[in-house]
Parts: sequence; structure tokens; C-alpha cells
Amino acid sequence: MNDMWTGPTVRLRGVESADWEHFRDLARHSVDARNADTVEPPRSDEAFRAWTAERAGRSPGGDAFLLAVETTAEGAFAGAVTVGETDRRAGRFRTGIEIAREHRGRGLATEATLLLLTYMFAEQRMNKCEVEVYAFNDASLALYRKAGFTEEGRLRQHEFFAGRHHDVVLLGITAEEHWAAHDRPPVR
Repeated sequence: MNDMWTGPTVRLRGVESADWEHFRDLARHSVDARNADTVEPPRSDEAFRAWTAERAGRSPGGDAFLLAVETTAEGAFAGAVTVGETDRRAGRFRTGIEIAREHRGRGLATEATLLLLTYMFAEQRMNKCEVEVYAFNDASLALYRKAGFTEEGRLRQHEFFAGRHHDVVLLGITAEEHWAAHDRPPVR
């Protein structure tokens, strides 16, 4: 079987309503939440159930979507990857990923990112993927560099949290750069 959503260690799948506890657990670590986006006030379990159920009920694909990252060996929820800010005219999109603490350091984020890039470049006719990473987030910077992204700039003192302003690093990868390092998916 050849499944473009499955790699050696991860599988990307749709979000299920039952994933609500996993998303709640991802949000419980303030440092992790900040690295992924922003720290929000605590939500109730019911709010997480509703948020996850709403995402589970969405039609797949489109210009913005969220996929669960699951380990292939255990079938365990390992995190989530997003696509957003899609500009079909220009052929570019943004992505982001969050991996649960217990699954970090195993290359899951890199593999999941590469699976997503292959889909977006091969099936959605996108030409470029962009990411924004806080300058202090060394793990995410290393992940995207390993996946072939190039630093394109820095927004100085761009975001405010933890009592001060922080730089944001802009990185990007083009379809041509991705295909130079990775095989296109087979037709048959």
C-alpha cells in the first residue's frame, strides 16, 4: 500500500472528537503553548470537547485545516499540524506543528512536516510554504532547517509576551527546493 499520509513513524489523519483530551493536554504547558502560538486563559473540558468536535466535523481540505499526528507503531496521538493563510493566487501557504512532550526528539515533527509539504506541493499546486518561528524557539528553528526551509528574514521585537517583545524568524521553502531533496509521490 502506498499512502501519502503515512511515513515510517507518523501518520497524518483527520481530527476525531475523541482527541479533545489530547488537545487539552497540549494547551496545559504554558511554555509549549507560547512556542506554538500564544498562551490563552484555561478552557473548560466542555470547551475543548466543543472545539475538537467542531474541527472533527469540518470537511477535509480547503484553504485551512488541522490534522492529527499519530505514531504508526502505537497509533498514539503525538500532536497536530496545521495549514492556514493559504493564498491560491500566489501559490503559498503557512504551516505549523505542535508535538506532545512525550513524543519529542524522535523526528516526528520533521516527518509530519515533510508529508504535509508533499501533499501541498504535489496535490494542491502550492509553490511555497512559509513559517514564523519565535527567535528563541531553537527546536522549531532546527526542525524547519532540517526540513529544507531557508531563513528569509526577521521581524524585530514583533510579538509581546512574558513581559517583553520578541523577534520572529521568517522561513520558507519552495516546491522546487522540496522536490530537489524528496521524491514526488507515485502515480500508481
